[in-house]
Amino acid sequence: MITFVNTFLTYLILVIANAAVIVVAVLCGKKLREMKDAKATAEEGAVSAGEKEN
Repeated sequence: MITFVNTFLTYLILVIANAAVIVVAVLCGKKLREMKDAKATAEEGAVSAGEKEN
């Protein structure tokens, strides 16, 4: 019985660790995408402003 509990807790810790890595990866990916979109929007705004001046 102790072996089962020990194995179960080991796998539970592995699942929690994997879930934490996945959450961090998703949050980093979201932040990077938001930064990329903001940069693209800023560049698009600069191009649009340049076209209005001409």
